[in-house]
Amino acid sequence: MAHVSAAERRPQLITAAIALMTREGVAAGSTRAIAAELGVAQATVHYTFGTKEDLYRAVMEQLTGDLIAQVERAAPRGTGFEATIASMAEALWRTVEEEKSGYRLLMELALLALRTPGLSEARTAHYRQVNEVTERIFTETASRAGYTLAQPAGLVARFFLSGFDGLTMQRLYAPQEPVEQTGLRALIAATIALAGGRLDLGDVPAG
Repeated sequence: MAHVSAAERRPQLITAAIALMTREGVAAGSTRAIAAELGVAQATVHYTFGTKEDLYRAVMEQLTGDLIAQVERAAPRGTGFEATIASMAEALWRTVEEEKSGYRLLMELALLALRTPGLSEARTAHYRQVNEVTERIFTETASRAGYTLAQPAGLVARFFLSGFDGLTMQRLYAPQEPVEQTGLRALIAATIALAGGRLDLGDVPAG
């Protein structure tokens, strides 16, 4: 059998790990099972990645890169700021519908990372990168459209992503489509109002 270098084997193992854990869950993603998914020896996984945590970190990085690409593709060009927010949210929501298993796997890995020291850096990097790209899109869109943001773009981006994450969790684990559509429209409206200075935070009752 021809020798396959670690550099060539790495993306193959990441793909195999994603396929296996998407189908059977994170708990099924042992190095033995991932090796069997690709049809290689278990030692190949350890030779290529070192530990299971190293492989999981690479999987999270791949899934994060895929999600960032989706965010960037979802942002339309040549529209006003508010129309961009609405179009991007709706386009991202369609990806949740079309790729439920991938979103579920990424969320399961993020939760696992909370209790796995070797994955904490990957979890932090995931959220930082998604926040940064969304902030950049909001900043560039506002600049191009001549739209003055009433709040920092980073704050608006985090607000939008926090709401979108919550809606995604509901969609994956407790779906109610009419409610979710209303929630998505409410999130779009609230994000636009926050960005435009029309969301009166002074009306929020004190806790």
